[in-house]
Amino acid sequence: MTNMKPRLSHFAAAPEGVQALMAFSRYSAEGSLDEKLLALIDLRASQMNGCAFCAVLHANDARDAGESEDRLTAVSVWRDTPWFSKRERIALEWTERLTDLVHSEIDDELYESALAEFGERGLTDLTIAVATINAWNRLNVPFRTPPDPKFRSKSLAMRR
Repeated sequence: MTNMKPRLSHFAAAPEGVQALMAFSRYSAEGSLDEKLLALIDLRASQMNGCAFCAVLHANDARDAGESEDRLTAVSVWRDTPWFSKRERIALEWTERLTDLVHSEIDDELYESALAEFGERGLTDLTIAVATINAWNRLNVPFRTPPDPKFRSKSLAMRR
């Protein structure tokens, strides 16, 4: 069992760096991806990366956006359920492959289907969103940022 005692607060230690990353988060929140899809992307990457803080945060963001408990529960096994649309499936596949670049590739088939579904702007926005959540995960995991059910992405963005 891992000792989950928090280490340092990256928010306090490097506020300028966190502000820069927060700008990417704001861009994603205001971009071409809808709120529910963005929360699913953030949740799936956070699950893969073992980021408890972000997994709780983005599951709550999804609930606030009206996401169902069944779908939230099934995000980690999305391929095995009928509950995700073609667009969501492409986004989740893109998210998984970008999150695990060492073992995955963006083959031509996925690229072409993602481009057809999202367009150039949307696919770029999707890629920025995945890169951003992976950056947040890489801050929260090593510093053991504890999950807090009261936090929401919107409130964090406004406070920073």
